[in-house]
Order: sequence, then structure tokens, then C-alpha cells
Amino acid sequence: MRFRPSPRQLDYFVALAETLHFGRAAATCHVSQPTLSSQFKLLEDHLGVALLERGAGGITLTAAGERLLPLARQALENLDEIVTAAQAGQDNLGGLIRLGVSPTFGPYFMPFLLPILKHTFPDLELYIREDRPNLLEEALASGSLDCILTPDITPSEVWSAKILCHESVALAVPKSHPLAGLDVIPVDMLKGEKLLALSQGFRLHDDVQALARAAGAEFRQDYEGTSLDAMRQMASIGMGLALFPAAYIASEFGKEPDLLLKKVDGLPMRRLMYFVWRRGSSRTAHYEKLLSLAQQAVGAMAVEGVTLEDEVN
Repeated sequence: MRFRPSPRQLDYFVALAETLHFGRAAATCHVSQPTLSSQFKLLEDHLGVALLERGAGGITLTAAGERLLPLARQALENLDEIVTAAQAGQDNLGGLIRLGVSPTFGPYFMPFLLPILKHTFPDLELYIREDRPNLLEEALASGSLDCILTPDITPSEVWSAKILCHESVALAVPKSHPLAGLDVIPVDMLKGEKLLALSQGFRLHDDVQALARAAGAEFRQDYEGTSLDAMRQMASIGMGLALFPAAYIASEFGKEPDLLLKKVDGLPMRRLMYFVWRRGSSRTAHYEKLLSLAQQAVGAMAVEGVTLEDEVN
């Protein structure tokens, strides 16, 4: 019979790839190190390739290991899907959901969603990971996350992407700036202005880049912020103008005395927040229920500039 790796062997392979240490991988898999080592060696022997390079400086994945790792993760996920499909009618949305959230929205939204989830599904375990949107998409594709909450998802046939809400974006201007007296700033008046942005991988980075191109403004890549807080602080001391989304503004701008928020005439100043999972997942019903609860949470936020889809049509 043709050789097929066992689920345990694949578990050991994935654990070794993630820890790059036999002892820690064995602890992760709740087995002894000799058991893990012997089973992993059998896997390599039967496949006829080395998956790890062992050296004095530690272990690394070989080219074959890098190539086979996504397949191993997908195989384990498919096995999980079989179990999930068999238990699809159970309560608590399958018991565990691994949710990825964008740091420009998640910290200001999750305090409204979590109480609703706790009340509706008290035994649900929710693992939350904050990361840049591009990294969340990679984690969703690899199977390390079940679903993600992210702005302006990259179109793909592998996603089921549903709009959660629309969020307005405003331009922050120091009170001492010449444009501070305008309620709405014409885009051509931003010509030559310095615009601050988050670093690459954030959608707001791309939004600021687009604004800079449209206005003939200076896009300050030498001063990219690592967080909205850092960008707010840079804007407040006159290093440049910056875009901020509505949920962050509602949460954090009450303590910001030195910045005024403006609209920019002639540009769409809003972004879409999407709830996304892998198309065809056997847990689609779970994610659709979670989306419904997330929509309730958007309503509970009562933040000006954050609106549900049916409220803007």
C-alpha cells in the first residue's frame, strides 16, 4: 500500500517547524522527545527527503520542508474539518474560534463584541490575534486562523468576505496649522503638505499613499508610525498630517487637545471592514452567526462614522 503520513507525524512536523526545537515540539505535542524524534525520522525515511537541517546552531527547515509544510497544515485542517462537520450542530460555535483582528479596529471593537459573545455562547473559547491585514490574510490562508476582521480584504476566490461595517476616516491637523480654520479641506490645498502613515502592511498606509498622489503631497516614508497612537503623537507635534478611522477617534481623541479632525473634499474618506473566512468551510454556519453578533456589536458601539451596510444604502 502507498505510504501515507499519519496525523501524529504531521503534528510532529508542524510543531518542529514552529518551534525549531525537538524538546519544545515534544512538549507542545504532549509526548516524549524520543517518541517525537523516532516518528519524525520515520516520516522523513518514508518520504525520502530531509525536512529539517540539523546543525550545531540548531535546526532549520530544508527547501523540501518549506514546500511540504503548508500541505501538512492543510491536511491537518482537513482532518479537523471532518470532525467539525460531524459536530456542526453542536452549540458554542464549535467550541473554539481563532479570530484575527486588525489593530486599527479590533482594540476599539472587541470590547463591544466580547460581552455579546460571552452572553450568547458562555462556553465558547475565543483565541484573538492582532496583526497587520496582510499577515492576517496569510494566517487565514494557512489555516492558523479560522476567520479575520480586516479592512478592505484583498479579493480572492478562496475567501468568503462579508462587509461588517463602513468606517469613516478623518484627517488630523494641528491647531496651529494654516488649514486648521477650514471645516472641509479641498484636496488641492494639501499640495506640498507632509502626510504621515502607518508602516507597510496596513491599509491606512495605502490610503495615505493614494491621498498623497491625488493631492501632490509629500508621503513621509521616513517617519512611518508603528501604531495609531504613535502617529497621533507625531501629528500633534507638527511632524505632518495623518488619517485616523472613526472607532479610534471615538476611543482616543478625547484626550488629544492639539489636533483637529477635518474632511477632505473630493476624496472618499471611508473604509470597509470585512469579516472573512475560507470559502467552503464546514463551519460556515458558525462564522455567519459570529458575523451576526458582530453586527450587533457595531450597533452597540454607537460611534459616529461607523455604520452597518444597510444603514448606508
